Amino acid sequence: MYTAEQNCQEFLDALASKAPVPGGGGASAMVGALGAALCTMVGNFTVGKKKYAAVEEDVKALITRAETLRAKLLALVDADAKAFEPLSKAYAIPKDDPGRATVMEQCLRDAAATPMAILHLSCEAIDLHREMLDKGSVMMLSDVGTGVILCQSALYGAALNVKVNTKSMADRPYADAMDAQADALVSKYAPIARQVYEAVTGRYA
Repeated sequence: MYTAEQNCQEFLDALASKAPVPGGGGASAMVGALGAALCTMVGNFTVGKKKYAAVEEDVKALITRAETLRAKLLALVDADAKAFEPLSKAYAIPKDDPGRATVMEQCLRDAAATPMAILHLSCEAIDLHREMLDKGSVMMLSDVGTGVILCQSALYGAALNVKVNTKSMADRPYADAMDAQADALVSKYAPIARQVYEAVTGRYA
C-alpha cells in the first residue's frame, strides 16, 4: 500500500493503478497539502522584507498554521487508505451473516470520517490563503491563487468522498447530518476560494 513518505512518482503510479487505494480521498488530502504548502511558500517569501514589516508577525503565524495543516493533510493520505481497507473487507462478508450490518455501518462511519477531516482542514487552508492575499508579498500572488484553488479542489473531492460513504449507511439521520455538514462547508468555503482566486486574477488583468 502506498504511504505518504513515498515519492510523487510512486504516489501517481499507485493512484493510477487498479489498487483501491489511494483513491479520491487520498488524492484530495494530497492536493490540500500542496495548497497549504503554497501558503507557506508565499509566507516565506514575505518574511524579512521591509515592505511587509508591519504584518511580519501575522505572516509568521500564517506559516505556522499552514505547516500544521500541511502535516495533518499529508497524514490523512495514509489514514484514508487505512479506513478503506476494513470497509472493503466488510463488503465481502456474506449478506446472510447476522453481524454484517453492524460491521458495515461502523466501517462506513470510519471511512466517511477521514474525508470529513480533509474537508475541515481544506476550509482552514482556504481561510489562510484569504489572509495571505492581503498580507503576503505581491510578487507571490499567483501562488496564493494557485494554492487556494488546490484547496478548493480538495474541498470538493473530500465532500464527494464523504457522500459516497454516507449513501450506503443504514442510519439515515446520521448520514443526513454528515451530508448537511459537508454541504454547508462547501457552500461557505467554495465561494471564498473563488473570491480569492478572482482577486488574484483581477490584479493581472
